[in-house]
Amino acid sequence: MPFIVLAELRAGFAAGKHGRENERVLGLFLNRARVAPLFADEETTFHFARLYGQLRRQGTPIPAHDLWIAALAAQHGALLCTRDAHFQNLPQIPRV
Repeated sequence: MPFIVLAELRAGFAAGKHGRENERVLGLFLNRARVAPLFADEETTFHFARLYGQLRRQGTPIPAHDLWIAALAAQHGALLCTRDAHFQNLPQIPRV
């Protein structure tokens, strides 16, 4: 799971009414599913730049956080699980 996704989940929990319970459930998921955060490194920045350039040329930019998520997916050959429609502008990133 991209570190940004984990941060976005926790930010939502912090802003909501059920933060402690949501954090507990997230902890169970992370432990049971053996999910570890994916962190950006220098290689990720090359994927980020390539995707940024592609989207800019297309005139279809996406939020920076989502661009980092896409760059991590590209780097690791990972499937992107999302309902955000703007990821369709990156057809080379497989989605469900």
